[in-house]
Amino acid sequence: MQPSGQNERADASSTLEVGFSVPSEGAGLVVRDNVERHQFKLQTPSPVAPTPTDIARFSLPTDAAVSIQTDRIGVAANTVVCVRDETGSMLAQVDQEETERLDDGTYCLELFGAVKTYLKVAGSLTIDPKPLETVLSFEDETVVHVGARSSHESPATTITTTGNPYDVMRGVSAFSSALKTTSVERSYPTLRGHPPLLELGDELRIPDGLRTPETGVRIELPPTLRHIFVATPLAYYLGAPLVPGTSPRLVTDSGFVHEFDGPHGFEKAVAQALKRTFFLDCVVRTEGIYNVALHERQTVESRIDIDVPALYDAPLSEQLSRYFDVPYETISDLVPEWKLTTHVAPEPDNIELLPFVTNDLAVVRTPSGTEVPKSEVQAAVVDDFLRDEFVRSTGPTTTDETYVRPHSADSVEQAWVGEGTPVGASKATPTAYRNRLQRKPTTGDIGITVVCNDQEMLDESDIVDDVYGSREDLTFDVDAHYNLTRSELRAVLAEPTDFLHYIGHIDDGGFQCRDGKLDARRLTEVNAGAFLLNACQSYEQGLELVEAGAIGGIVTLSEVVNSQAVGVGRTIARLLNIGFPLQTSLDIVQKDSDIGHQYVVVGDGSLSVVQAESGVAVFCEVEQTGDDRYSLSYHAYPTSRCGPGSLIIPAFPRNDQYYLASQRITDIELNEDELIEFLSLEQLPVFHDERLYWDDGFLS
Repeated sequence: MQPSGQNERADASSTLEVGFSVPSEGAGLVVRDNVERHQFKLQTPSPVAPTPTDIARFSLPTDAAVSIQTDRIGVAANTVVCVRDETGSMLAQVDQEETERLDDGTYCLELFGAVKTYLKVAGSLTIDPKPLETVLSFEDETVVHVGARSSHESPATTITTTGNPYDVMRGVSAFSSALKTTSVERSYPTLRGHPPLLELGDELRIPDGLRTPETGVRIELPPTLRHIFVATPLAYYLGAPLVPGTSPRLVTDSGFVHEFDGPHGFEKAVAQALKRTFFLDCVVRTEGIYNVALHERQTVESRIDIDVPALYDAPLSEQLSRYFDVPYETISDLVPEWKLTTHVAPEPDNIELLPFVTNDLAVVRTPSGTEVPKSEVQAAVVDDFLRDEFVRSTGPTTTDETYVRPHSADSVEQAWVGEGTPVGASKATPTAYRNRLQRKPTTGDIGITVVCNDQEMLDESDIVDDVYGSREDLTFDVDAHYNLTRSELRAVLAEPTDFLHYIGHIDDGGFQCRDGKLDARRLTEVNAGAFLLNACQSYEQGLELVEAGAIGGIVTLSEVVNSQAVGVGRTIARLLNIGFPLQTSLDIVQKDSDIGHQYVVVGDGSLSVVQAESGVAVFCEVEQTGDDRYSLSYHAYPTSRCGPGSLIIPAFPRNDQYYLASQRITDIELNEDELIEFLSLEQLPVFHDERLYWDDGFLS
């Protein structure tokens, strides 16, 4: 397999979290997030020579910057451009339709692309959102300063705590030191820093220099690990210390009290408090630095009497008092589908997970689910096996695993941290999250490694060859291996790569190789970021890959029939190739495949192999409602680039409103021409009549 796309010449900034390069062919500047492996291209009419410049030129946080000279810059279509003056005041926001012309002045432009990018320029400026690209043009060739910031967040320090609940309370109360603001703008993902790490030790040690905000808000809790685990993400978001109390409640210095004793119990009450506060902050913040037409604000204002401008300037205690006056049922249908619900057993060994679930603003529950018989997990494979199709195992597997299906949660992803193997949720581990934090900046193409260790399964490797690296906007290095020995497979696993797609046999003894079996329990180094082990009963071996260095992967819970596994492998490859995270890729597969429920994610399910074109991962459902009439449902999933609180502006016709990412937008009425035009903008998975399509082929 040959690399797809052109290599780029990297400059000296390539060792930083953010780097800049010029393409080996064509003209322009490529801005790279070297940790998250995202890139954003600025097209110019002639070649440019970037030179390093001072990041202090930019008022917003910037990791690195260069200067170029040009009279025109083109960026991807539908890139939102926010224009500010030197004081930071917004002058204009250009999205899909209106051309903006600005007279002589000094401007800072924020580009909402695959990498957070800023331009600073002096002179007159025109911003023209054309159908195929957004064009920024200047009257003459001028110096343009280009700054960028990585979306990767690293904890500033580590807090040590004992397993004593009083110590844990004090330790997690310091998480809010990572907030970059305590205003409603903390609902933007880039203004929430990663909480400090937490590790178990023999005494409580909070490093000097951690400064927690004085918000006048606290959360009183019975001193138990269960109460602490559940309340930690809310405490972090509000900048509210956890203090011992007889009953769980939210208290402000102004006298407001909210009891966490709702009709569905403590955990549900805390989850609703987090969602309510976060959502209404997203509504109120539209009075601030990004003054946009937000669909959710307009709908909220049509339902309740809410003074958004007054709330924007009010102290947090007053905001909370007003927020909790709003019946949750009034806004519950507007709250975007939550990114993550994590089921965490309240045990000392799981304390170290708290910074990571808090960074995701996860809803935290204690593990609760229904045991699933092994026969049910394997039911779909049995019928096919009786039709003499071969399965991807070399012999019988023995497992004493207990399978459990977590109780349903209103979230995009569910993670399970407790006893048993989850069905319908990822198996999260502290090691996976730590591995992601330790991800080093790397330059060059996105690395894809394909291993096919069985000649009878070559059909899948041929499919993968056609899929990986097929995007024109990204450069890939796809490396394929066949029929490896144990030592060869061990060497491949140790080589750095963004994604490993394994096709072959796995059983109790490990990966089947040409000269025997390689047991992942004996590996000391794995440098694949993500993986798919498309083999039978690969769950245990996948967990071991995470323990040895990987971040997350998709594995199987049982035997899988080869012909169906080929289909699953193809679908997962296509989804990952357009930017879907691991867990949401699997969600789509489970809608489309009879054996999808036999696959599960181990490690960090939020990991994406490549960037999504629009920042969020999108799939659509289309229903024909009449002659030349269709109803479209638009489902946007969060990614590492667009976490909770991000904004989207879908490109369907006649839309000029922003929505909160992770929102489901339904009942969009289109005629056939409009539907074809919308589906041509980017490659999207589309469900129609319970079948998955990758374009408008269902219309023919």
